[in-house]
Amino acid sequence: MSVGEVTDATFESDVLKSEKPVIVDFWAPWCAPCRMMAPVVESVAEQYGERAAVVKINVDENPSTSQRYGIKGIPTLILFHEGKEAERIVGATSKESLARLFEKHTSEAEV
Repeated sequence: MSVGEVTDATFESDVLKSEKPVIVDFWAPWCAPCRMMAPVVESVAEQYGERAAVVKINVDENPSTSQRYGIKGIPTLILFHEGKEAERIVGATSKESLARLFEKHTSEAEV
């Protein structure tokens, strides 16, 4: 499963109303750390695509959602579970730490 795209218009239906946990990558094309994180996010999407969704939202094109969640620095990765923010990672991170985040929340979702 690949990384999807969401917008201000689709955020509620695609993320907040999702039956699975969703990790949202707040990013911008000009952001070097965001580009560095892209393969990590893609890899985690491939690994956990059956149990969780992974989407990206461009902060420049979707200021409403970015402002709503207080995005000050990018990349910011937020895991939403049952329509609420469960955890947040600001800045570049490793595949392992992102995988731990998924494991924590996808195993809870299956209970």
